Amino acid sequence: MATFNQDFFQAVARAMPDQVLLVLADFEGRSIAGALMFASDTRLYGRHWGCTEEIDSLHFEACYYQGIEYCIENGLQVFEPGAQGEHKVARGFNPVKTASAHWVAEAGFVKPIRRFAQMERRSIGEYIRQLQQQTAYRKDNS
Repeated sequence: MATFNQDFFQAVARAMPDQVLLVLADFEGRSIAGALMFASDTRLYGRHWGCTEEIDSLHFEACYYQGIEYCIENGLQVFEPGAQGEHKVARGFNPVKTASAHWVAEAGFVKPIRRFAQMERRSIGEYIRQLQQQTAYRKDNS
């Protein structure tokens, strides 16, 4: 079953209609791409992306530049464009740690998943340190 099905969109429309930012890209009279984001009073959280055609730079326009513009226009303090992607560093997004919570139905998977998560945590920590060396912002050593 698709995660973002009609029931999902109807539930979001009922629960948080004023917190949705949907960026659609139209080409020749039809929608070919979209980015779905959610806003709080201070932050914009993004983004779920999908497209039917690959067009150069469209992903960045819909997922990042439109989100940045929305934050500026609406006085939001932080844009969290989603986890992963060293391409974000070149666009001014510094890497930050994120958290997630999971429920594991099969008890036999809990320990192996926990071990993997511990290894992944160390690896991601090192990766973040490496990416922080590439930040687009000036480092003030004063």
